[in-house]
Amino acid sequence: MLFKLRQRAKDERGFTLIELLVVILIIGILAAIAIPSFLNQKSKATDAAAKELAHTAQVAIETLATDNNGSYVSANGSPTALATYEATIQTTAGNNNAFLLSVASTSSTYTITTQSTSGDEFQINRLANGSLTRTCLGPGGVTVGSGVIDGGCVGGASGGTW
Repeated sequence: MLFKLRQRAKDERGFTLIELLVVILIIGILAAIAIPSFLNQKSKATDAAAKELAHTAQVAIETLATDNNGSYVSANGSPTALATYEATIQTTAGNNNAFLLSVASTSSTYTITTQSTSGDEFQINRLANGSLTRTCLGPGGVTVGSGVIDGGCVGGASGGTW
């Protein structure tokens, strides 16, 4: 009896080829499901950084207006004017970070544009009635695609919102 148990243990070493193939197949299926969800995480992060920078610039321009009797004119065309109010605002491309691309303003309106390292641009616009709009543009500010979620823009990178 003991001899038969030893013989059976000796014969059943390792895995069969079929068992190994099944395990490899299962790992392949799990990888095919998981990998696509991880691939665009970096672009989502860079777009989130650009959106956060746009909000920071919005707070800075509102502070500037408070110091100038409610007028946004002194920020027109000068991203560095906002950087004096908030030192963390990056005004030039570099270090693989989002940056403040432009500021256009009048006495009662402004448009802040930031650019992520993916090239997508994000805008915050203050209209004359005080309402705010948020707009997404594709790389270089051009309109591309529509009706999809693209790089953090709902409605595609064609004037979508965020």
